[in-house]
Amino acid sequence: MATVDHGEAGPEDAESEDEVYEVVDLTEYARRHQWWSRVFGNNSGPIAEKYSVATQLMMGGVTGWCAGYLFQRVGKIAATAVGGGFLLLQIANHSGYVKVDWKKVEKDVNKAKRHLKKKANKAAPEINTFIEEATDFIKRNIVLSSGFVGGFFLGLAS
Repeated sequence: MATVDHGEAGPEDAESEDEVYEVVDLTEYARRHQWWSRVFGNNSGPIAEKYSVATQLMMGGVTGWCAGYLFQRVGKIAATAVGGGFLLLQIANHSGYVKVDWKKVEKDVNKAKRHLKKKANKAAPEINTFIEEATDFIKRNIVLSSGFVGGFFLGLAS
């Protein structure tokens, strides 16, 4: 087999020889460039560094109150719907409109419980990671978090 030498390398060959690639460690890059820096710019950081204690309490309290108020309203609606549905099912059962096979219901509920238990055991690492991240956030932003909790309870009460 013969090779042909065309003389000097063309411009494309010279460019390919000069290319240098840099290896980037993504975990280190993610540690140095937090998500808030990408969203809000390089001047942003944890909320404790940017706002006064009063502002953090106010922000946490207002958002907590809104969340608590919505939680209360949605909770009441959900409880009414579930309770009303169960009540209507019981009335229909006693009136003879509906025959409920309670043994089958109990069997299906127990099957669902076993299935959920099995899924919960598999999901434990993700849940533990989420709990650790939430705990870390609360520790870094304790004033904002305490304002949120207080506002949440006020929202539930109103």
